[in-house]
Amino acid sequence: MMKGLILKSTGKWYEVKGEDGQHYFCQIRGKLRLKGAQTTNPLASGDWVDFEIENNNEGSIYFLHPRKNYIIRKSVNLSKEAQIIASNLDLAMLLITLARPQTTPGFIDRFLITAEAYNIPALLVFNKMDQYDSEELESVNDLIADYTRIGYPAIRSSSYSRLGIEEIRGLVSGKTVLISGHSGAGKSTLINELIPGLNLRTEEISDWSNKGQHTTTFSEMHELPQGGYLVDTPGIKGFGIVDIPKEELAHHFKEFFDLLPLCKFHNCKHLNEPGCAVRKGLEDGNIPASRYASYVSMMNDEEERSVYR
Repeated sequence: MMKGLILKSTGKWYEVKGEDGQHYFCQIRGKLRLKGAQTTNPLASGDWVDFEIENNNEGSIYFLHPRKNYIIRKSVNLSKEAQIIASNLDLAMLLITLARPQTTPGFIDRFLITAEAYNIPALLVFNKMDQYDSEELESVNDLIADYTRIGYPAIRSSSYSRLGIEEIRGLVSGKTVLISGHSGAGKSTLINELIPGLNLRTEEISDWSNKGQHTTTFSEMHELPQGGYLVDTPGIKGFGIVDIPKEELAHHFKEFFDLLPLCKFHNCKHLNEPGCAVRKGLEDGNIPASRYASYVSMMNDEEERSVYR
């Protein structure tokens, strides 16, 4: 029996890096059940497991070690079920583009609330800074001001001009980092910058040709040269809020937290109730209007329209 780290999954087969540094293709033996939300995948990238080698670098997984955290989203096809995207993360990084494609504030906030709920620090990377006109730059600067005032670190970046690349490299070094962003936001380009020679666009998946159909709905871990991993998450159709009771949602908005005890009613929903300190904070300009709009949208179970491809 050997301990190993799951790097990649197609749902049935898992690529596991053993303690000996070798990579093995494994399947689950027996039943592994997760506590909490019902999920479509019992294992995910970032999980530590115990497995037994059988033959030809193939093996069987028998045990899942406890996770320190994980990030989850609604399943694409089964709205009542959820999918674990990745586990045991040190940082969740979101690439944001103001246009071509647009990352909406609603999507940013769903990502942040999900990370907050599962105790994962978040980093916002405003990418393609070299492509914006003066009006767009002003909008980006306003967004960055709002999020940094709340307490989220934000970086301006551009792979073309290499703006922010070394700063990002320093922040991810030695960590397990989830990296997300809409198709076209520059995620693959950034990963290739951070891991020279990886070349995600032309990477072959021939090793998986006989291991089941390759699907981009599962995440994959790439090892950083300076230690740590980047967890690439293609195919994510939004961070649907999962397993966060509505009465707890406000506690995951950082700028609400100090105001919550000041509401007139202890069970205030921060929507239309009199004496609501959160709404007063909005009126006073201490809470960004877009953040409050995101909160109301989540409370009303509205779907965020942005889509990952």
